[in-house]
Amino acid sequence: MAELLRITVWRSTAARSVQEHMLELPAPATVADALAAAGWAQPGNPSAGCGIWGRACASDSPLRDGDRVELYRSLTVDPKVARRERFAQQGARGAGLFAARRPHSKSGY
Repeated sequence: MAELLRITVWRSTAARSVQEHMLELPAPATVADALAAAGWAQPGNPSAGCGIWGRACASDSPLRDGDRVELYRSLTVDPKVARRERFAQQGARGAGLFAARRPHSKSGY
């Protein structure tokens, strides 16, 4: 009798939205096998990546029992640009380590 691996497959289709599938696959299984079994295989999409427990991996990586396979969507905004825009909206005094300081205290305290 072949050993079955219990795998969880996650993906985020939109912000704050996560879909999860619990699968049982035969023992020598890969990330591509898990994505195909979940119906989420993306043959021609190199921009989206995948990983096991938050670490990026190739689609031919082997799986172990209890692994969580994650299918990542591509970024809609560059994180550096988003941070600059948030800082510009808050202003120099409203952000950072010393934003909340006691009244009448020196700068930086």
